[in-house]
Amino acid sequence: MRKDSRTLEQKIADRNAKLDALHEKLTGAVEQLVTGDDWRRAIQFAARFRSRSFNNTLLIWVQHSIAHAEGRVADPFPSFVAGFKQWHTLGRHVDKGQAGYQIFAPVTARMAGRDDDPTSWHRLDRGEKPGPGEVVRSRIVGVRPTYVWPLSMTSGQDIPLPPAPQLLQGQAPDGLWDGVAKLIQAKGFRVLDAPDAAYLDGANGMTHWLKKTVHVRADMEPAARAKTLLHEAGHVLLHDRDNVDAVVHRGVAEVEAESVALMVAAAHGMDTTDYTIPYVSTWASRVQGQDPVTTVQQTAARVRSAALTILDQLDTAMVTDGAPPGLDRAHSLPDRNEPARQAGELAAGAAEATDAPSDGSVEADPRVPVGTRAASTTDGLGR
Repeated sequence: MRKDSRTLEQKIADRNAKLDALHEKLTGAVEQLVTGDDWRRAIQFAARFRSRSFNNTLLIWVQHSIAHAEGRVADPFPSFVAGFKQWHTLGRHVDKGQAGYQIFAPVTARMAGRDDDPTSWHRLDRGEKPGPGEVVRSRIVGVRPTYVWPLSMTSGQDIPLPPAPQLLQGQAPDGLWDGVAKLIQAKGFRVLDAPDAAYLDGANGMTHWLKKTVHVRADMEPAARAKTLLHEAGHVLLHDRDNVDAVVHRGVAEVEAESVALMVAAAHGMDTTDYTIPYVSTWASRVQGQDPVTTVQQTAARVRSAALTILDQLDTAMVTDGAPPGLDRAHSLPDRNEPARQAGELAAGAAEATDAPSDGSVEADPRVPVGTRAASTTDGLGR
C-alpha cells in the first residue's frame, strides 16, 4: 500500500475540496425538486432509506439515477446501500470499477463535561482523561465525505429480501390507526370522529389546539382515514399555535404535515399517488431571510424527524429502511435522533452514515449550522 505523503494541511485542503464538491452536488439535487410530484417522489424514496438523513437519501437518489442512465446498475431504484466494510461483514464485496455514491458521514470526538453544567463540556485530546466529576460522551463535531454502494454494485452471499407489506385497495395496515391515535392522545389531544366533510368545513380532518381535539371524517375508507390521522399527527408533533410566525409559515406547515403522512404511509407500502404537494417554489420561498434550498432541507429534515418519531412507536409491518438485513446497526449506524441534536443534522444533513471515525481527527465543517427553523401554524388546521 502506498504511503500517503501529504501534509496535514494538504489533507485538510483536499477534504474541504471534496466537501465543497459534495455540497454543490447536494444543492443541485435540492434545486431539481421543482414540482409537487418531485417532492412526493423524494419523500417516498426517503421513506425507503429512512435509516439515513434526507440529504443523504437525496444524494443517493440522484447518483443512482445517473448510474442507471449510464447502464452501471440495472434497477432504477436501489434496494439496500451500505459502506465498503459493511458489505464485507455480510459476505459481499464491491464489484471492480464501481465507484459508489458519495454522501456525508459524521465526524465524532470525545467530549467531557458535567450534565448539570452545559458550559463545562470540552473536547478531549488523544489520551486525555476527563476531570473529576466529568463524564465522557461521543459527540458529532463535523462531517466528512464517504461512500456507499447499492446491493447491485456488489457480489457475494445472497441477501434475503424481507416480504413487502401487501394491502388491498382502501385497506389500512393493521395497527396503524391505533398506534397513531395513541401517540396523539399522549400529547394531550382527543381523537374524535366527524360524521362528514361538512362538519369540518370541507376538510377530511382538523386539529384544534384550544380544544385539544383531532377530528377525522368517519365516512371514508380505512386507508384515507389513516392518512388523514397521520397528517394531523404531523401538525401535533411539529406545530404550535402560539408561534408568532404562524401565519407566515402556514404554507410550509401544511407541506410538513402532508409530507409526514406521506412518508409514514410510504414506509407501510401504502398507495401514495393521491398525495398532492404544491410546487416547491410556492412554499420554499415563503420563509423571509432564508434561501429556498435551505428551507427545503430544513423542512425535509423536520418531516423525517417527525415521521421517525411515529414509526418508532408503531408495531406494524413496514418496508425495509435501506439497511441490508443482517447488518449490525449498533456498530454501523449511530442513533437516528442523537446526531440531529448534537450537530444540527436537521439543518445540515450530517448523515447517520457508515465508518465514522471515533477519534475526532477531522475538524468540524464550519458550514454545518446548528439548530433548525421552528415552523408554526395557527389553530384549527386541517387536511
